[in-house]
Amino acid sequence: MKKNIPLPAAFEDSFIQGLTEIFEQRIVFNSVLGLKVTAIKPEGIAMGRLDMKRDLVGHFMTNQLHGGVICTGLDAMAGLACMAAIGGRHMDVPPMQRLERFLKLGTIDLRVDFLRRAIGTTFHLRAEVLRLGSRVASTRMEFTGADGELLACGSAAFMVS
Repeated sequence: MKKNIPLPAAFEDSFIQGLTEIFEQRIVFNSVLGLKVTAIKPEGIAMGRLDMKRDLVGHFMTNQLHGGVICTGLDAMAGLACMAAIGGRHMDVPPMQRLERFLKLGTIDLRVDFLRRAIGTTFHLRAEVLRLGSRVASTRMEFTGADGELLACGSAAFMVS
């Protein structure tokens, strides 16, 4: 029988700052897109925001967001959720050592369903880890408009070791 190990209520500020810096600045493509972290939780939940800009338009007549941006955003947010889950599992390790685990993370499967056109000025992303194994993590993600309407959803698997 699996033991339920209690997770901490929150991460240390240094872990959140380090993970946010990696996500928003060191992963240059995330920076190009303008992906921003809004929350990281030890139970494997990550939330973010994306503001529309001219460079991200996928259809010039409707000014809708490009589908590749949606896929990339969901993939990136799911990876961040995996790092949160790993960080939550290894709270006995100093924050900087936990951040080094990011090097081992990689997407091995990604599925995105586009439900509605993404038209707006701000979008919200949410990802959660469904299962964190010793080698693979399974996630699900949501991409919503500023009003909370679900525009796209997805699932992904990540190599974590």
